[in-house]
Amino acid sequence: MSLNTIEHLIIHQLHKEPNGPARVALAPAALAITPAAQRLVDQLCEQYGTRNGKGFGQFADDETMVMPQLVRRFSQAHSLDFTGFSRELMAELQTRMEAEPLASGGYVLVAQVNNAAMRFIFIALLSEVIGTAVNDELQVVDSIHLDMQHLRVAGRIDLGSWQAGGERYVSFLRGRGDVAGYFKQFLGCLDVKTPLKETQKLVKGLEAFANEQAIAGDERDELFQRAHSYLDALGEGQGEVALATVAEQVFPTAPAQLQAALENEELGINDGFVPDRRAIKPLMRFKANAPQWKVEFDRASLRSGAVIYDKYSDTLVLSNVPEELKQALLAQ
Repeated sequence: MSLNTIEHLIIHQLHKEPNGPARVALAPAALAITPAAQRLVDQLCEQYGTRNGKGFGQFADDETMVMPQLVRRFSQAHSLDFTGFSRELMAELQTRMEAEPLASGGYVLVAQVNNAAMRFIFIALLSEVIGTAVNDELQVVDSIHLDMQHLRVAGRIDLGSWQAGGERYVSFLRGRGDVAGYFKQFLGCLDVKTPLKETQKLVKGLEAFANEQAIAGDERDELFQRAHSYLDALGEGQGEVALATVAEQVFPTAPAQLQAALENEELGINDGFVPDRRAIKPLMRFKANAPQWKVEFDRASLRSGAVIYDKYSDTLVLSNVPEELKQALLAQ
């Protein structure tokens, strides 16, 4: 049984060769939700959900952007039905695609879907691929079908989060070299890139990765040291984060593993932000407080013995107390 309930589904076609004009072929009406249509949407939603390299954001606060107006007219004002919404959407996509010389056309799937997680509009550009089949006469023949394995251009609008005033309700596949940049513009999406928040999410992702991979001791210290050094240099030089490069610098033995972890949709990290150097301190230092004390120390102190935590007695022992602190304590 499918976890996705398809409210509306339509597929249009956009003809365009690289460096050529764009031409639209519109479907006359929405599609019936057949088992084949359900399988198609289910496969696309699953693939989109598991794909790495997404951007996240919200509608740009710009009245010239078409998509926010269309979504508002369709989902809130109800002055557009689904077919009309998809047709106006296609006109905007045609305009954006014509401004991108290297973009190529395909079938444009537009769906409104409900599942346990969200109610959303899903848009994907699909191309055809030639496969192989055996016909009734047991002859090998070409079989043309939709290329489901190489989804490169797609986006999703979380209607519930948008209506609730969320900040990250639009997502899209970034593609290599931002090849789908025109599609982000088509979605009317403004990336949400608050350096402090994005850096905090990146640090959280690095810590989660170390835990999942059971990286401990000196190896863990070295991992965090590499991450801190690289991100600190980026922050000082105003360089932007690219998760693929972070993975290569921080975990060179298996960068693809770390990249996949950092690009997990639940983390929702956006590429392209300058690290906030304040937010990377937890990679090198522990900082905590209780009602009667505060403490901060380097992670390496746990390896050197300068700081000892006894989990059985639930005590923290600090060694090499500086003379100034000793005198202050003795004066109490």
